[in-house]
Amino acid sequence: MEYTVYQLLWLFFIYSVLGWVVGTTAAAIQKKKFVDVGFLYGPWCPAYGLGGIAFAIFLGELRNEWFFLFLGGAILSFLISLATGVVLERIFHRKWWDYSRKRFQFGGYVNLSYLAMWGFASVISICFLNPIMKKLLRMLPGWAGEILLIIVYTILAIDFLGTLTGVLAVKSKIKKAGIIGNVSESLQKQADWMGEGLAGWVLKHIGNGYPQLEAKKLLEARQEQERRQEEEKEKKGVFAVGCSFYKLVCLFFLGAFLGDITETIFCLVTSGELMSRSSVVYGPFSIVWGLGAVLLTTILYQYRNHSDSYIFVFGTVLGGAYEYICSVFTELVFGTVFWDYSEIPFNLGGRINLLYCFFWGIASVVWMRLLYPRLSDWIEKIPKKTGIILSWIMIVFMIFNIIMSGLALNRYTQRHNGEAGVHTEIGAFFDEHFPDERMERIYPNAMVVE
Repeated sequence: MEYTVYQLLWLFFIYSVLGWVVGTTAAAIQKKKFVDVGFLYGPWCPAYGLGGIAFAIFLGELRNEWFFLFLGGAILSFLISLATGVVLERIFHRKWWDYSRKRFQFGGYVNLSYLAMWGFASVISICFLNPIMKKLLRMLPGWAGEILLIIVYTILAIDFLGTLTGVLAVKSKIKKAGIIGNVSESLQKQADWMGEGLAGWVLKHIGNGYPQLEAKKLLEARQEQERRQEEEKEKKGVFAVGCSFYKLVCLFFLGAFLGDITETIFCLVTSGELMSRSSVVYGPFSIVWGLGAVLLTTILYQYRNHSDSYIFVFGTVLGGAYEYICSVFTELVFGTVFWDYSEIPFNLGGRINLLYCFFWGIASVVWMRLLYPRLSDWIEKIPKKTGIILSWIMIVFMIFNIIMSGLALNRYTQRHNGEAGVHTEIGAFFDEHFPDERMERIYPNAMVVE
């Protein structure tokens, strides 16, 4: 790993502060007055810190590939901005920012010009800022740096808990009062009887930082009709209506199974060899494909009526980025590379290649046009009580499966690195039940790395 946990903790804090400074400065220039854009009380924005460490972890090896570094930064920022925007909207039922009036935007959460800025920021971060900060951190005595980190993160924790307490208090008051409309105006009305305490500070903070909060725009006629149909199904007690939690659970298992079978058939046709493509030790399930199905469904659900070309391009870019992130993650966590495309033309570090990215695009179209509608209808026909019980059985089974797979892979890596000398009962269990022969049969393309 290129960065230690100590360095990542410092990078998170530093980029949180830098992000707040840049965001506040930009807002001041635009509004012609000081505007604190941070959600927390202190001068920091955790979303920028999260972006900074995401760049460091997933994009560090692209420092000599500026174009792909720029592209990777834009894609990671897209995922972070989208996730943050959706979570905040689910909590407050309003958008904290809205780019829907700008060109080249996605759901009002992401705008192309901002993605480009994030892309340039990733290049500057990886190639210039991070090396400088690593040198400065080496100059700081370790004991002093650790004490400062404890102080900083204690303050951050208090700030977060205080803000969260205030926000929940505000949300509760609004719900009880039945107030609708502009969030800023509604919160200001509550300030008269909420006092000068924590909630009052939150009201002022939100009102100053996000004056542009607006209610959701009316959906298009077709989308509105589909929404009403989903509401009618919910009233009738239909299981897993719309893009719900239980629907995504079922789609994860179906996507994991279908992805494993598809890859197995593809390898058999192209190489003439029947080999396992499973991600886990029990059952033909590919976690990468399962999570991919959930990710594509969650993001593209509200855009499922768009053209095939739109879904194909989106699936190609998102699928390639997703596979790259999965490759880096599994190598960091398990010390194992599960696929290597170095011998395929137009590859990036052996982690992804252009041909398979196109496969992701094709799979996205097939999924949203053919598979998802049919699978969704079948899932909704399951009796509600039965569906809930089966979903939790599958969740518990997959959690157990993933844990066992992780431990088996860890022991497999230890044996290959000569670190399995200490004989424990757990180690003996995995040596007996998951020897090298079985692990290599389950993961035929796995390669142990340093």
